[in-house]
Amino acid sequence: MSFSRRNLLLGAFAAVVGLSGNLAHAQAKKELTIGTTAGSNIEVLRRGIQPQLEQKGYKVKLVEFSDYVQPNHALAQGALDANYFQHVIYLKNFAEKNKLDLVDIVQGPIAPLGLYSRKFKTVADVRDGARIAVPNDPTNLARTFVFLEQYGLVKAKPGVDPLKVTEKDLAENPKHLKFIPLEAAQLPRALDDTDFSVINGNFAISSGLKLTEAVALEKTPDYYLLVAAVRTQDKNAPWAADITAAFKTKFFKEVLDKHFPGYARPAALQ
Repeated sequence: MSFSRRNLLLGAFAAVVGLSGNLAHAQAKKELTIGTTAGSNIEVLRRGIQPQLEQKGYKVKLVEFSDYVQPNHALAQGALDANYFQHVIYLKNFAEKNKLDLVDIVQGPIAPLGLYSRKFKTVADVRDGARIAVPNDPTNLARTFVFLEQYGLVKAKPGVDPLKVTEKDLAENPKHLKFIPLEAAQLPRALDDTDFSVINGNFAISSGLKLTEAVALEKTPDYYLLVAAVRTQDKNAPWAADITAAFKTKFFKEVLDKHFPGYARPAALQ
């Protein structure tokens, strides 16, 4: 055998061994750090996902964040293996804006957006000129206007993309509602200073509010269901497949039935 041919064979063998070693290392990963936000989101993971992963031999650490910005940066930087707190529209917009290489791997449930008030009990109580606190990030603000349109409080102009609605895109605001944009986590605190607040479900629950106390609840479209996200390079990792599988089990459905009634869910978990 020639020297050059032998070197080629040895090089190929080394590459195969190296690849096998990398695969073995990926398969051997047994510690997972998953980021999420306060309230129902961390409880969904703690009750429904963490036990399944631990049964498969993983050591799982849940990290709680108080906003919608840090979890994606922490994931991109490698401080997290996965996160679960956002819908796919927010994920894609945030990743594109911040040049992060992240991808969704599975859908899960979400506590619906709600209209809450300390002063009023029904949508019929919304008076002319009412002050309503709303999320200030573009995707959840658009979601808010779609939600309010479900109850006839506003109406968007024909042809406007429902995923990008802003106040300027409203054709009708018959009650002359005044919108006060705030960071999502601050919306429950605004209840004492406004007539109403549109609050993301997880922050409503973490602040002590109940879904049953909402003046109105969102009829949540599928594209607003939460997703588990990972770095794109990890999407085919065995541990990522195990996270995905955990969101689709009978056990997880039973946890949702028992502890999270009223949550919007993927069709497979209905």
